[in-house]
Amino acid sequence: MFSEIYKWFTILCIYIFVIPILAEWNTRDYIRREHSLTKPYQGSGMSVPYWDFLGSTIVTSNYVRLTPDSQSKSGALWNTVPCYTRNWELQVQFKVHGKGKELFGDGLALWYVRDRMQGGPVFGSKDYFHGLAIILDTYSNHNGAHNHQHPYISAMINNGSLHYDHDRDGTHTQIAGCEAKFRNYNHDTHLSIVYKDDTLIVSTDLEGKNAWKECLRVSNVLLPTGYFFGASATTGDLSDNHDIIAIKMYELDLLDTDKNEDRSNIIPSAASFEAPRERVEDPKPAMSGVKTFLWMMFYALVIIVLVVLGIWWYQKRQENSRKRLY
Repeated sequence: MFSEIYKWFTILCIYIFVIPILAEWNTRDYIRREHSLTKPYQGSGMSVPYWDFLGSTIVTSNYVRLTPDSQSKSGALWNTVPCYTRNWELQVQFKVHGKGKELFGDGLALWYVRDRMQGGPVFGSKDYFHGLAIILDTYSNHNGAHNHQHPYISAMINNGSLHYDHDRDGTHTQIAGCEAKFRNYNHDTHLSIVYKDDTLIVSTDLEGKNAWKECLRVSNVLLPTGYFFGASATTGDLSDNHDIIAIKMYELDLLDTDKNEDRSNIIPSAASFEAPRERVEDPKPAMSGVKTFLWMMFYALVIIVLVVLGIWWYQKRQENSRKRLY
């Protein structure tokens, strides 16, 4: 009798205490500290545990600024620990802001890639990368017709063979995207990247409502384990502040039975891409009224000089002819 009571008491305790804990872990309550960046940032000295910095990046008490609101800046931060979790979620708290009202740029990118700490032309990181890029593009290059406005969020999967074409805003290599007005808010903005069961989901919380709004969902996306998380940003002739406030990585496969499957040698790939947009050469800009007037003045002066030289040459010839006659 006592043993039967003990048995049911044990089962009841498991249901009350153990199962809810496991359920919470399996609903993104298990944060991986080695892949996360939270305040306070500083460790010993100016270093930040698990993160390296590149380019114009500066660390303050409230944010990590990848670029200031200045021209021709580029910065990045990279996780030092490779991610061996198959299913994960990356939540990024960020802020893009600046003085520009109509013109600003260029944007930032969030990475899960093989090669870290390599600067380059793709929003401050290398081109022909291996892995995943989530690109937050604030400036439209207007090469060919767009079917969306900027700012724009897009996803790109690369196996090292694809070139990110800024002239086409990467539309020929993106797997999906959405318009997202994430710039110049008074509050922080959030982005979630979920990779689970070979499905990529990107969501945003731009209005501070603590509710995710799905931006894109793509199935049949293959990403290997052992890659690195990172973030980078760049400015050109146009500029913005690109700030990272927090990065939190959650492990989603604590209860998965196949979590020990070796996925380290998988080649990054996606089953489908969006239809490419034809490259159209940008039309040469028409001259302004002032420039047209200046060119007309230049041509008029050239003609006047030629006329004066012609008259002078003719008069000299006539004088020489009279001297020969006398």
